[in-house]
Amino acid sequence: MPLWLQAFGWGAIAGGALVLGAAIAWKWAVPPRIVSFVMAFGAGVLISALAFELVGEAQEAGGLVPTAGGFLVGAVTYVGANAILARKGAQHRKRSGGQQPSESDAAGSGNAIALGALLDGIPESVVLGLGLVAGGTVNPAVLVAIFISNVPEGLSSTAGMKNAGRGRRYVFGLWGGIALASGLAALIGYSLLADASGVTVAFITAIAAGAILAMVADTMIPEAFERQHMFTGLIAALGFLTAFVVHTVSG
Repeated sequence: MPLWLQAFGWGAIAGGALVLGAAIAWKWAVPPRIVSFVMAFGAGVLISALAFELVGEAQEAGGLVPTAGGFLVGAVTYVGANAILARKGAQHRKRSGGQQPSESDAAGSGNAIALGALLDGIPESVVLGLGLVAGGTVNPAVLVAIFISNVPEGLSSTAGMKNAGRGRRYVFGLWGGIALASGLAALIGYSLLADASGVTVAFITAIAAGAILAMVADTMIPEAFERQHMFTGLIAALGFLTAFVVHTVSG
């Protein structure tokens, strides 16, 4: 299978985990403590992938300066874009309780939430395409980390959307569109950088890593902490350890 098609496929599969989480939340009323548990676990998984797969490998490929620079650019860009969307009604897009506004509460919040979900998903997908550039195959640890973290993201956000009165068409149209966009982002990441230098790949990888870490802190940890409180750190540590084991076993 051509690598560009693999990039699209893996990105779509990772994004499809959001649809899986949404389907679970739509069919069953998942207890808030369970939602918080899986969100904390997913946060730990992503942090582990950042440390061992993305930032570490970017530094090895391109050096400290482009890695550090890219990481800061990614974090600042994400925080800035997220702040704009938060003012439009997307601040609590991953909260499962009654924090999300309805369209009547905040006109245009549906579009802001959709753009926020896209903002959250694109960096994760880009790194899958970049993995194909660097190694000729998708990094299994990164793929598993993104898939595991996307399930609780889709679950928690969809629970909040239901509470805000948003319908099935909106919810599954949103997550289906994000899954498709994730595949396209991975494809673009691979296609545009297939012949790029190690420094360039390191810089772009670090941008994605910085954005992902900012996303974890801004959108996942608040939901995790709301119900778990003192256990959030332990659950996140278990997620971190799980991803580290996958990283070690996969070589």
